[in-house]
Amino acid sequence: MGDVKKVVLAYSGGLDTSVILKWLQEAYGCEVVTFTADLGQGEELEPARKKAEMLGIKPENIYIEDLREDFVRDYVFPMFRANALYEGLYLLGTSIARPLISRRQIEIARETGADAVAHGATGKGNDQVRFELAYYALNPDIRVIAPWREWDLNSRTKLIDFAEKHQIPIAKDKRGEAPFSVDANLLHISAEGKVLEDPWDEPQEYVYSRSVAPEDAPDKPTYIEVEFEKGDPVAIDGQRLSPAALLTELNRLGGANGIGRLDLVENRFVGMKSRGVYETPGGTVLLAAHRGIEQITLDRGAAHLKDEVMPRYAELIYNGFWFSPEREMLQALIDKSQEHVNGTVRLKLYKGNATVVGRKSPDSLYSMAHVTFEEDDVYDQRDAEGFIKLNALRLRLLKRGHTQN
Repeated sequence: MGDVKKVVLAYSGGLDTSVILKWLQEAYGCEVVTFTADLGQGEELEPARKKAEMLGIKPENIYIEDLREDFVRDYVFPMFRANALYEGLYLLGTSIARPLISRRQIEIARETGADAVAHGATGKGNDQVRFELAYYALNPDIRVIAPWREWDLNSRTKLIDFAEKHQIPIAKDKRGEAPFSVDANLLHISAEGKVLEDPWDEPQEYVYSRSVAPEDAPDKPTYIEVEFEKGDPVAIDGQRLSPAALLTELNRLGGANGIGRLDLVENRFVGMKSRGVYETPGGTVLLAAHRGIEQITLDRGAAHLKDEVMPRYAELIYNGFWFSPEREMLQALIDKSQEHVNGTVRLKLYKGNATVVGRKSPDSLYSMAHVTFEEDDVYDQRDAEGFIKLNALRLRLLKRGHTQN
């Protein structure tokens, strides 16, 4: 398998990565360092430590870190400044978590003297690309181990057999065929595969865990106010919150009102289409709020340029190019646009919808004096005639030229 002395494994403590841990020890005969990131997935992470210890990992080689604030502040919020949506719908909840995990893996490899990193992504999906592009961008010489592309444990049955042979504990629900695969963090939770593979079949209610069904949401709307500073949310209803705490509260409010569900057939970077069911309650509310404050604080040219580059920016994140120069260039453009995106947005949350119903800003570009339907002394309507004629000039010339021919 090659000369590997020490490898840093992105480790969840679940069946797949526990099998990978043991397989690395056997196949490569190397020392393994486990890294488990708390990104707000809502699971207790200490069992991952105990399982790693049981599999022979030294305590000093077990890293479990709370990265929720880093995740929201340095990855989620910069992405939301762009109003990023992949293929017009997907809020990129899984995609945006991978650069942070990868960055920390490379840092831990440097700290521990490891010469390799490993992940548990399969050879069919996007995550293998996202992890590895980030690894190589941060350390061009790092050795990458992707077990799903190397081993012959190509079925759930073989994984379970391997686990039982090596006395790796298996959760009871893993002994049968799992109904679907789940990925979660503070921004979203996704489900795909198995019972969700047929895009014609409606997802059953048990698929959802972060939101009530819109039809079961309260019959009375919830009103909230979100305050922004330089494009980032800083307070809800006047209470200032840390980035992670703010997104947590938006998740609670959005989920209680049935907001943020998405059933999507998307185009994976590797070429195939896949069906995913996503819940992003807080992110859906935040997107509506951010667009609301931009409506009154962004110049038309800046706003339209942002909307033009957004699909490219979103695609870069989806495909794993967070650490690319082009993403960083676009980020600089986006961040420049947010210098005066300050103010407060009032939203109405009701049965699956987050609707902007009010916005105010000390940097507002909205002028009631100009748009009023009453008499004013700031806008001469006669000026519009010349404006229209100049814009129509090429159209008139075009029509005359075609008529003469």
